[in-house]
Amino acid sequence: MSPEIFNEVCGIAADVFAVDSKTLHSGSSPEQVEAWDSVQHLNLVLALEGRYGIQFEPEEMEGMKNLGQIATLVSTKIA
Repeated sequence: MSPEIFNEVCGIAADVFAVDSKTLHSGSSPEQVEAWDSVQHLNLVLALEGRYGIQFEPEEMEGMKNLGQIATLVSTKIA
């Protein structure tokens, strides 16, 4: 995962969750981000798909447990 992709994913997540991107890190997860519920998770997925022109499978969406995993997944999909 490149730092650029991670920073972009964090920026998108910060917009979706309405939080400061400085509060997010690779381990940020629904347990730590109050606004990260199932609806916001879907909004994050849709925002990432729109930004990168990719599609996530349902199994991949379920495996998105923290921002580090999400950024890694995005990196592999756009490679």
